[in-house]
Amino acid sequence: MIDNPTSVFAHRGERARVPQRTMKLFSGSANPALAQEIASQLGTELGGVKIANFSDGEIYVQIEDSVRGADVFLIQPICHPVNYHMMELCIMLDAFKRASARSITAVIPYYAYARQDRKAAGREAITAKLIADLITTAGATRVLAMDLHAPQIQGFFDILMDHLQALPVIIEYIRSKKFEDLTIVSPDVGGVARARAFAKKLDAPLAIIDKRRPKHNTAEVLNVIGEIKGRTCVIIDDLADTAGTLTEVAKLLAREGAREVYAAVTHPVLSGPAIERLEAAPIREMVVANTIPLPPEKQISKIKVLSVASLLGEAILRIHEDESISTLFE
Repeated sequence: MIDNPTSVFAHRGERARVPQRTMKLFSGSANPALAQEIASQLGTELGGVKIANFSDGEIYVQIEDSVRGADVFLIQPICHPVNYHMMELCIMLDAFKRASARSITAVIPYYAYARQDRKAAGREAITAKLIADLITTAGATRVLAMDLHAPQIQGFFDILMDHLQALPVIIEYIRSKKFEDLTIVSPDVGGVARARAFAKKLDAPLAIIDKRRPKHNTAEVLNVIGEIKGRTCVIIDDLADTAGTLTEVAKLLAREGAREVYAAVTHPVLSGPAIERLEAAPIREMVVANTIPLPPEKQISKIKVLSVASLLGEAILRIHEDESISTLFE
């Protein structure tokens, strides 16, 4: 009987085998194109996974590759259909946990339910916290997200949570346009910090829209705080859902004498009448990230899609290699 196998290797003059950490990327069904692009950036391939649906709608998941002892990165934005992709994410996390993965990082380019981050009225759920609890319970040991609607959601997690911004990618594109007399516009007071970061990087003045929301998916734009007359205005926001706020702000800027109106939005949710509103609005171009896939019917000429695959890929690599990713937060 051998009580200490390592001593046998030492006796033979051999070094005890130390398992090498491996990195494995997987994708759910929400945005496989982005996942494939990230894999290509990292010079690897996506792992095999079987996802199917039973006739009653239940989701079946089987991981086809061994992940024992591996650092697993699961790329899955929680986009339309939101509840389906959220459940799929949780089931995949559970499968990786039961397959003995060393670590499981949920890479969530778009975090749904983020707008339900507090109680604004009596007897409301704080759903953003619930989603964090579900992801943690399902098996994630770390989360990597991009442009959360409410930064405090980081604190909703009891596991490591890294929050990236698409700012570097969007800034580079805006600079390439060489705008003159540029003004960055925040569509509401809540977005001032985000817009101010863009304004600082671009050395441009900031304007703020005084907006009130009488009910869900309805915005009431009131007036502009700041100088926008005769200037090129870029509206900065984290997401566009029904595009009500975005298009109303664009109309107000045009009425107030803006020379041109552009928009830069990270997450193109674009539900309901969003596309029709954008087509009719005085917006010359809207820049979005590929955190959410755009179906053909939403790929209109006004929308320019920028890839954040390299940014996410770099963050994934640094997490795997235990390197700092703080510089990517800027």
